[in-house]
Amino acid sequence: MNRGMSLGTSRGIDRGPNRRSVLAAAGLTAAGAALAAAVPPNAHAAPGSFRVPVEDARHTRTWMAWPDSTAIWGGRLSGVQADVALIARTIARYEPVVLCANPGSAARARSLCGPAVTVLTSVPVDDCWMRDTGPVFRTDGRGGLDAIGLNFNGWGNKQPHARDALAAGRIAAWAGVPFTRAGLVGEGGAVEPDGAGTLMATRSSLVNRNRNPGKTEQQIGAAMCEAYGASKVIWFDGVRGQDITDNHVDATSRFLAPGEALVQLPLATDTDDYARDARRQYGILSTATTAAGQPMDVLRLQGPDYDRIRSTNPDFLASYANFYLCNGAVISAHFGDAGADEAARATLTRLYPDRVVEQLNIDRLGAGGGGIHCVTQQQPMA
Repeated sequence: MNRGMSLGTSRGIDRGPNRRSVLAAAGLTAAGAALAAAVPPNAHAAPGSFRVPVEDARHTRTWMAWPDSTAIWGGRLSGVQADVALIARTIARYEPVVLCANPGSAARARSLCGPAVTVLTSVPVDDCWMRDTGPVFRTDGRGGLDAIGLNFNGWGNKQPHARDALAAGRIAAWAGVPFTRAGLVGEGGAVEPDGAGTLMATRSSLVNRNRNPGKTEQQIGAAMCEAYGASKVIWFDGVRGQDITDNHVDATSRFLAPGEALVQLPLATDTDDYARDARRQYGILSTATTAAGQPMDVLRLQGPDYDRIRSTNPDFLASYANFYLCNGAVISAHFGDAGADEAARATLTRLYPDRVVEQLNIDRLGAGGGGIHCVTQQQPMA
């Protein structure tokens, strides 16, 4: 995910740290720092045939988390909670949703999410970004399921994360599946798998001393491949230091299937760092091959005009590519640029003709630099 992707828009706004990195400047808790330091440096995922499937595989459930920190969200907390609840209720029409909430905020979560969403209080959380903090589930094609933890460290110790650092292991325990820590520090939004051996990622996020000091790109790539059951990484340069994630891939480039990728491209008039990087991602994928040596088919998804969207927040993430696939549906967003919103709906409908395309107004969450994919994590069927 790229929570700062929207900062350089057609308004000509100079990109800087987004809302979440500014609030995180209040400091990392001592407990969170100790947890990050305690991650075994040489822990590796179990070898074998386990692999992270592509997102459109059937799910057992979707995992989400409930934000309740005014230290992080300030006066915007209630609006963000309403958006998270809307996403949870929508997904729950198609598959089970389990939402992790702290005991003190569980009643509000249940009230806003409704009875179709299961609220779980045994997995405490710091924030709502389950894509980054939750376990990455893997299947072996023979009925086996396990989970990998990516050693979440608050996007390079930019935000308190004592509870979020433990969420992946606690969720795996609740689900009753084996859990192993990966041999790198990262986040689920930083890695995009095709389910058949190929990964996409940005160097700015992972080949970064705030996550993986002393590790080379080759070492990080090998650890990613071991964790995801892959054999090839397609690297993009990304954009370093301008948003809290250091430019996650899942708001720009996504895999639709092995050998088929989708890239959200900016308007021709957008010339900021993120726009240039998106064009470079498209160019790299256009000449790339998969782990199996197959040429990549790259499709375009046109981003909106930031002068026409509803939000005027300079940190707003207007990413159609940050959609989430659940059983029978594509959960995406609309931003108020009517033409671009409808074109995105038409593209997703064409790409997923057997699924309902749900477009939601999540402007409060978007103003925090996140999207629908950012707050969800799938548990695939074994």
